[in-house]
Amino acid sequence: MHIPSSTAIGQGMIRCMSHDHSGHGNEMFNQEFWDERYRSTNQVWSGRPNLRLVEQVADLTPGEALDIGCGEGADAIWLASRGWRVTALDVSTVALERAARHAEREGSEIAGRVLWQPADFRSWASAPSSFDLVSAQFMHLPPPDLEVLHRQLATAVRPGGSLLIVGHHPLDLQSSVPRPHRPELFYTAEDVAATLDRDDWDILLAAALARETLDPDGQPATIHDAVLHARRLR
Repeated sequence: MHIPSSTAIGQGMIRCMSHDHSGHGNEMFNQEFWDERYRSTNQVWSGRPNLRLVEQVADLTPGEALDIGCGEGADAIWLASRGWRVTALDVSTVALERAARHAEREGSEIAGRVLWQPADFRSWASAPSSFDLVSAQFMHLPPPDLEVLHRQLATAVRPGGSLLIVGHHPLDLQSSVPRPHRPELFYTAEDVAATLDRDDWDILLAAALARETLDPDGQPATIHDAVLHARRLR
């Protein structure tokens, strides 16, 4: 669900909403919306792992990872290819079935390292201290659901493990790249960091990172990712 909550909508729910404005209310966060979105095309996302995940995780020692809103599985498959054992969650069963097929094409060794599971993140909760890495790439929910989710994600990280949360920064509301007209869905890395107890966490990165892309007219545009990477101390 790359935006939301009943959605484990991973690979960029907000990005999906940017190109498909058929959902203007909270229906955009439910399973039916995302199942239909995935059924409408053979491929929604690029098939490449998210840039910020690769940047922040490439040098980490593989262990147990949780991928929230896994979409068509590119992040989970990339992690598995690097030796991580991954639990990958999404609200859409259509996306999960597609992701599992993609993993099988990478071979039984990689596919065997990923557990694909449905989840509604508006009611989801993790067992404490279960993962060495918790990654949420472009998961956007209405407040206060998002703050509850971020606290749940933090709870899931083991001491010594990493929490990586990446989202669309409010600066993108002025971008020529289409974004949903829902300002409350955007957040900063500092917003996420504020939910963490500083006695328990080392904030490795909390910033708005720019990257270049093309707008719908094919013109260069700058977009900004809110990136929070923190290590649990205890």
